Order: sequence, then C-alpha cells, then structure tokens
Amino acid sequence: MPTQQLASHEIFQMLRPEQVDAISSAAEEISLKPGDVVFHQGERADHFFVVLEGQVALRLGRPGGVSVLIDEATPGATFGSCVCLQIDTYSLSAQCTAPTRLLKIKAATLKKLMDDDLVMGYAVQTMISRIYFKRYVDTMRKLQAMIQSIPLEPM
Repeated sequence: MPTQQLASHEIFQMLRPEQVDAISSAAEEISLKPGDVVFHQGERADHFFVVLEGQVALRLGRPGGVSVLIDEATPGATFGSCVCLQIDTYSLSAQCTAPTRLLKIKAATLKKLMDDDLVMGYAVQTMISRIYFKRYVDTMRKLQAMIQSIPLEPM
C-alpha cells in the first residue's frame, strides 16, 4: 500500500514504521478525473485525504446551487475529516479540477493511533491543526479582500 508516500509526508514523518504501516493498511490510493466529487458538504466525514497529484477545489455551498471557493488542495496538501476536532460531517465540498491521485485514509484508524500513542497523537494533531488554521486565516483574508472591494456610497 502507500507506505512510502505516507512516511514522506510532513504530518506522518514523526511516526514509527509500525504506525505508518497501520495507517497505510487503512489507506487506499484513488485516481479521479476533473469534475469528480471527492465528497459533498454535509456528508459523513469518514476519511482524511492527501493529494499525491492534481488539484482539488474545496468549496462552501450556498443556497441556489452556487458555491464559494475556499481553497485549492495541490500535491502534498491534506483535507477532509479533521480527526483532531471530532467533526462528524464535511464542512466543505471537494471536487477535482485536474486529473488527481489521492490517498484516502480512514479517519477512525488515524484517530485510534493518535489516542493509543498520545505523544505521537499530539504531534500529528499539532501538524493538522496548523494546516487547518492556515486555511482559516487565508479564507478570512480572501473574505476581507472581497468585502473591501464592494463600492460604498454615503447615505
């Protein structure tokens, strides 16, 4: 399975070989085409993803079938279930915008490893939290730029 890809990723570099093997056994490599949906907003968040090749648009759906682009996950990026925050559903939709290869990791397996080895769990949680917080800050900056571009007129 994808042991080598996992071991080389920044989130999993601090894991022992047997921990990487355990995660690897709970992972599968999937190939998707442009337009393929990885998951829809609101679906049960059972998997954590690592982009090996390609690009995935992360979008926030709005009523009326429109969405806002929040981020684009490119090779090396992670997205999906945030195992450290115990969120049960995906808060965004993920759709491929290019031919894409992903590692699809069972979130429950990763969570169990984190719970079983608290030192490793803390290190993984810190890395994942850093990624999600950066995405949050970047999104806030985008929203701020959009709001500042709205023309205002005195009443």
